[in-house]
Amino acid sequence: MENVTKPLIGKTCMVTGANAGIGRSTALGLAKMGATVVMVCRNRERGEAALTEIKRESGNDAVSLLLADLSSQAAIQQLAQDFKARYPTLHVLINNAGIVLKKRILTDDKLEIQFAVNHLAYFLLTNLLLDDLKASAPARIVNVSSQAHQGVSIDFDDLQSERSYRRTHVYAWTKLANVLFTYELARRLEGTQVTANCLHPGLIATNLVGNYVPRPLRFMTKIVGASPERGAQTPLYLATSREVEGVSGKYFVDRKAVPSSNASYDTTTASRLWRVSAELTGLPAYGGTQ
Repeated sequence: MENVTKPLIGKTCMVTGANAGIGRSTALGLAKMGATVVMVCRNRERGEAALTEIKRESGNDAVSLLLADLSSQAAIQQLAQDFKARYPTLHVLINNAGIVLKKRILTDDKLEIQFAVNHLAYFLLTNLLLDDLKASAPARIVNVSSQAHQGVSIDFDDLQSERSYRRTHVYAWTKLANVLFTYELARRLEGTQVTANCLHPGLIATNLVGNYVPRPLRFMTKIVGASPERGAQTPLYLATSREVEGVSGKYFVDRKAVPSSNASYDTTTASRLWRVSAELTGLPAYGGTQ
């Protein structure tokens, strides 16, 4: 008989950026529903503290921590290997980790760091775990984007922001990349019983939002911004609800599918972004998901 109070018993879920903010609240929500939760965090101390808290608050001991700096492609490769060695299934992948930085910084892979973490990490980790998701189908991929993707486009001639770096603009177009990636991924996954959707979590009072807005407005953001628990509602909905079984290639706000920006529906741009992302991460452009 199905356990109605713990509907995710026997399901394995991975959440990136799970030690704070929306990621932590999402991981906690999944744990409360009985899932085996794999938290991906960069910092061991903060990750272990969140792990202990989530186990205590959820009453679920099937929560674990994997460490990875998602700005590093080698670390993402190792993360995928570590996961595969420990877990035979993956039913839900939630790509949540994101950053906003005032200054332009290059990663060890010589990539602008917002681009590397906010988009390429989603792309690489998802592709590395696709076989696990397919083997565990029905399975779901949930990509946390942002309403910030509205009104921008992708400049393929300046993906590294060498000509111009404005943190809010770079964040916005990397969030557009999340939507384009989701739609292209959904097209490639047709017929596999693996769905891919993305979302805007709302204006949430987190450190990331604090870094995004100008300093004079940060205090106001803390006042008017919703809680991380509220921000986790749509990711949890997309990860667990029967209402979205089989739904793929959609953009959600407040648990409802809504139109994304006009630029996000450009299939030529989506295909080009996929090819460029594959080149930059060393993956075959048409492997596995065609």
